[in-house]
Amino acid sequence: MNGRGSTEQCSEPAARSEWPRPRLLISECLGFADVRYDGGRIPNSLVESLKPYVEFIPVCPEVTIGLGVPRPPIRLVETGEGLRLIQPDTGQDLTERMRRFSALFLSRLGEVDGAILKSRSPSCAPWDARVYPGHGSAPSSGQRPGLFAEAVRRFFPDIPVEDEGRLTNREIREHFLTAVFALARLRQAIEEGSPHALMAFHARYKFLLMAYNQEALRELGRTLANPDRLPMQEISRRYLAGFRAALLFPPRRPSMANALMHGFGYVSAHLTRPERAYFLELLADYREGRAHWDAPLRLLQSWAIRFEVPYLLQQALFEPFPRALISPEDSGKGRPLRWKGAFRRSPGLGASAPPG
Repeated sequence: MNGRGSTEQCSEPAARSEWPRPRLLISECLGFADVRYDGGRIPNSLVESLKPYVEFIPVCPEVTIGLGVPRPPIRLVETGEGLRLIQPDTGQDLTERMRRFSALFLSRLGEVDGAILKSRSPSCAPWDARVYPGHGSAPSSGQRPGLFAEAVRRFFPDIPVEDEGRLTNREIREHFLTAVFALARLRQAIEEGSPHALMAFHARYKFLLMAYNQEALRELGRTLANPDRLPMQEISRRYLAGFRAALLFPPRRPSMANALMHGFGYVSAHLTRPERAYFLELLADYREGRAHWDAPLRLLQSWAIRFEVPYLLQQALFEPFPRALISPEDSGKGRPLRWKGAFRRSPGLGASAPPG
């Protein structure tokens, strides 16, 4: 498989066929080919676990624009002419070559549901490529997206984009996986081209939307009601834009707790008083940061199974991505005070940050 501009198809067991395959753009050095500047690649356990479930689109912008393997390093440099991509050992200015390639490649890519890009890379880093004040040996003076990553975020401003380092954080990883599998399923529903498919998707994701953004849930419901009798293509376009916006940032604890409490209402009448008290205690632990949402969520799911509540059991909130990808491992790295997320604009693209 040649990753530069091609897609990798992985065989999928029958048991996994119910999951639509997200199309993910990925830096080719993350386990696909020996294309790093030092001639190596970087094995990544999350990427390996995703291969049976995902259509990866590997790309190495540096190799594709003609740099060899191995090659002298490149860096982002602030000059009197603005930001430039320079190879100090050769003096080459690669800025326009990288920008031309990025625009051409991304314009031909078609729909993608997300991206995993190499951290700290002057071409691929989503936000932490080092910027140097000149051609000399002065230390870096700041950080910003690499040139290719910046183009990704310009062409696809509302898809999840992460780097491999931040994805070792459980909260960030689960939000990313939730978003990309939801967007793949929505793309599948839109491709069916029927109001029924879109309404079935909305019903399946009602509780998840409630956990992420309750106002977006209401607005998307109004979009599907279609009081202005708009054509299906326009309804699909508006729904896709609204759904992507709803998943910009991970759910806050109060919103997730509200969604879980809403689900609790479907089973509470069947429970004993101690059972109800125990669930509310778990929910309080989650609200106050002493527990992960998985604890009350799994308890609620077990009751939905026990009491056979189909409406609850169909909810994507209980299984937003394949269970084989669930991992409690958490590096603790990348835990933001404000969510960096896929959708925060880089300097020069217009500021956009999540609420504090």
